[in-house]
Amino acid sequence: MATFLSGIAEFERDLISERVKSGLAAAKARGKKLGRQLGVRPTAKLAPQVVELVKEGRSYRWIARDLAMSKNTAADIAKQNRVENK
Repeated sequence: MATFLSGIAEFERDLISERVKSGLAAAKARGKKLGRQLGVRPTAKLAPQVVELVKEGRSYRWIARDLAMSKNTAADIAKQNRVENK
């Protein structure tokens, strides 16, 4: 009995998977963008300040403290704008 029920459950799971895949394919064919949307960091508006401070020779740690962000975010902004930290 358990084998019979597990067979039915597996069959149902395959049907669900097939319906989901066909729905995704139809949405993609209609031009719908699938997947997670790209976001914008809230600190992106501080990018010009970060770039300017890096050009002045300030460290990422000091910049992060002054602008209330993580040092990794400051480093990422500098990297995206190809600014060298001296």
